[in-house]
Amino acid sequence: MKLATSTMYQVTFSEQSMLELNKLDKLQQLEAIEPISSLKAADLEHPREPLGRFTRAGHALFRLRSGDHRFYFDLKPNDTIHVLYILHSNSLEDFLMRNKLPVTEHQLVEQDSKFWKYLESLTKK
Repeated sequence: MKLATSTMYQVTFSEQSMLELNKLDKLQQLEAIEPISSLKAADLEHPREPLGRFTRAGHALFRLRSGDHRFYFDLKPNDTIHVLYILHSNSLEDFLMRNKLPVTEHQLVEQDSKFWKYLESLTKK
């Protein structure tokens, strides 16, 4: 999905981020995406709370807090912000992402009990 913004950036969403957005009602969706859709180049060049920049596997990523969620995104050519993940700010997945622990998009999307049992087993060691 592509969303035109009022700034120079176009915002696109990964499968995981669309699944998270679709869990919200329409008004909540609009409120959640408003901060990312209003980002300007100066914001990205000099990030300040609630926006942050970090490096993962040699690749620059950004994190933006919006209400109860965090948007993890990168910049693509042609002034495009690509939202990789939308995570609830108090979730285990968000903790793993912020602390640079290995987590894949597939794991974030997967909701079956084996995944959650695996995560629980990590905390019991």
